[in-house]
Amino acid sequence: MADKTIICKDCKEAFVFTEGEQAFYKEKGFTSEPVRCPKCRKARKMQRPQRY
Repeated sequence: MADKTIICKDCKEAFVFTEGEQAFYKEKGFTSEPVRCPKCRKARKMQRPQRY
């Protein structure tokens, strides 16, 4: 596996999906690559209501 450069679907900035992140996604069983950069993922997560 090599690092991949992906364009964020929200801000259109390029970000790197590292080998380590790819291994983590595979370990967790995720089948899709991320479509948002870490900054946009965090912002989106903060918009969701808290679950208790």
